[in-house]
Amino acid sequence: MEGYLPVLIMVAVIAAVVLLKRLGQISAAEAQALLQQGAVVIDVRSPGEFARGHLRGAVNIPVSELGERIGRKVPDKSRPVLLHCLSGARSGMGARALRSLGYTTVHNLGSLGRARRVVEQ
Repeated sequence: MEGYLPVLIMVAVIAAVVLLKRLGQISAAEAQALLQQGAVVIDVRSPGEFARGHLRGAVNIPVSELGERIGRKVPDKSRPVLLHCLSGARSGMGARALRSLGYTTVHNLGSLGRARRVVEQ
C-alpha cells in the first residue's frame, strides 16, 4: 500500500490543478452568447506562436503588452473580451490584468484547442 501513496498524491495534485484551471474558464455556452454580442477574441500568445496558427478573427496582443495595447483595440471597457493562449495560464493572467484595469466583461477561454472548439462551433 505504501508504494501507491506517491502515485495517489500525484494523481490528486494533477486533478486539483485541472479542476482549478477549469474553474477559471468561461463555459462554451456563455462564450457563444458573448460572441453573438460582439465579444473580441484576444490571443495573448507571442507573435511567433500566433503566426504558426490562430483563430480566424482573433487579435494578437501578447500578455506582456496587454496593459499598454488593449485600450487601442478595446476602448470600451464594458465590451466583452475573451482571452486564450496555448494552455490557458497566460490568458488567465491576462484576464486578471484586464479586470484590474477596469474591464468588466473579461473571460478566459483557456487553451487554443478549447478556444477553437468554442469559437468555431
